[in-house]
Amino acid sequence: MIRNDTMQAGIEPGLRFACLLNGRGGCNELDWQGIRDWRPEQGFLWIHLERDDPQAARWINESAGLDPLVANALLDDESRPTIESFDGALLLVLRGVNLLEKDHIELVPIHIWIDERRVITLRDQEHALSALRDIRIALQGNRGPRKAGGLLVQICEKIVRDTGPGVEDMDEEVERLEDEMVHSASKELRRSLAELRRRAVHLRRYLGPQREALIRLQTEDTKLLDKSDRMRLRCTIDSVIRYLEDMDALRDRTTILHEDLAAQISEKIAVTSNRLTAVAALLLPPSLVAGMLGANIGGIPGQASPLAFWEMSFVMLALMLGQWVILRRIGWL
Repeated sequence: MIRNDTMQAGIEPGLRFACLLNGRGGCNELDWQGIRDWRPEQGFLWIHLERDDPQAARWINESAGLDPLVANALLDDESRPTIESFDGALLLVLRGVNLLEKDHIELVPIHIWIDERRVITLRDQEHALSALRDIRIALQGNRGPRKAGGLLVQICEKIVRDTGPGVEDMDEEVERLEDEMVHSASKELRRSLAELRRRAVHLRRYLGPQREALIRLQTEDTKLLDKSDRMRLRCTIDSVIRYLEDMDALRDRTTILHEDLAAQISEKIAVTSNRLTAVAALLLPPSLVAGMLGANIGGIPGQASPLAFWEMSFVMLALMLGQWVILRRIGWL
């Protein structure tokens, strides 16, 4: 069944949406029955499914007409970015930005199978990719891709595009932490720095393989991509390389910040230790004299003098004052 109503997604179990491209930048919407009735001569078909839905998995295994190896790869939990070629068709696993994660950037997997007749994309139910939504909106406005290669390149472009704002936010966060470190070295700052480094490692982990997958896609000997598509992929690869360089720079900056933070903490500990040692040194002479005068033996001076206690106190204060002057000169106080 073909529909031209307003954009909806996830109306039927396992099917996010299906678009039959008209070759002029637009599309018609299909449901499960429309997918079953579709024939290649009707046009290029884009099917977007929920990878972990039982009905979608059943269709991939039983009705999609795919090799069992390809079906297993599309439904596999393995999500490292990669690309494989199968007799003119391509199997890709890429990583895009999850719209449902608001606190920070999260790269989630999208599995893609594309040949000359159709493209099948899959993502998990708890994920949402703005890249695919934007392409679908463009198709409904007759501004979308017109052929298989254009659709694949747009998916790659928009997946990489959506990574940019997250990388910029992380860079701004590093600058904020650098400013905060000038004024204090708190535990909250240490936690923020550790969290930022963890997020940078997460992005770096997937951007590296994604760059390699896109490079291989650009150089792949396939009829799906023309010269214009490969040039656009080159620009997309350049963006990924720039993001990788930003991640490397961010990692270096966070490492320097961590070292500076550790140095500030060590300096504070050293200052505190010096002060405690100075206090102990100031109290050492009074403690020694008190111990000696408290001995249970005869001959302790001043026993018969009513001013002996005040004289001893004056001597102790003078001695502590002399110690304080000495400790100040050597920089302990």
